[in-house]
Amino acid sequence: MFKEEIHDLLAYDGLKIIQRKDLFRFSLDSLLLADFVNINLRAKKIIDFGTGLGPIPLYLSLKTEKDIVGIDIQADAVALAKKSVELNHLENQIKIYKRDILEAYKDYETNSFDIITINPPFFKYHHDEFLNDLDAFTIARHEVYIDLEGIFVSARKMITSGGSLSFIHRANRLEEIILLLNKHGFVMKRIKFVYTKESKDAMMVLIDARANGNTGDLKIEKPLVIYDENNQYTEEVLKIFHLGDEAYEKKS
Repeated sequence: MFKEEIHDLLAYDGLKIIQRKDLFRFSLDSLLLADFVNINLRAKKIIDFGTGLGPIPLYLSLKTEKDIVGIDIQADAVALAKKSVELNHLENQIKIYKRDILEAYKDYETNSFDIITINPPFFKYHHDEFLNDLDAFTIARHEVYIDLEGIFVSARKMITSGGSLSFIHRANRLEEIILLLNKHGFVMKRIKFVYTKESKDAMMVLIDARANGNTGDLKIEKPLVIYDENNQYTEEVLKIFHLGDEAYEKKS
């Protein structure tokens, strides 16, 4: 058994996260997504699909006091996420459950979540290994148990009309993403490309889609560049890490 380690959730206001070396650790992707999420005053319930160790619910707790649920299929990750919630004294706001995204709709009222977030597996799985031999890293990064379409099908059953589905994915899968969103009744409202450097092609894309949304008012936001010419984090990324002078205020 690997030792549990307590780390800062980067530089954020005392928030801690518990991790183990044998599990997929929280990544920059999760923090970029959590920062990208808009939480409007009418939103009441938020759910994070594939929450892993819980970095997105923890981060979102700095932006809102709304109820947040995190679900994940991996029992060890869920156990650690629950410990992190307790460590940060957020038990009254954040609930973590071991649930399969494909079946989670059975545990909640239909269309009951106003915001759904997910940092999904980025890579297709080619079924050249036995599932019993897969480790936590493979499951987190590859579409072993769920693919993009499965995510959108489940989200459609759980999201309110006009609700927000926010996620991050590889930019080279954007065409597939658009087709699947439209197929399942989602319309993109905001999109933000992420570049490792200005000189490189876009690596990732942040997307905010709406259930039953109207077409024609897509906002393409200013791109995010992670590293400057000196291989240091850009000012915008440092702000996301909360290393700047500005702090979030919770919104009721």
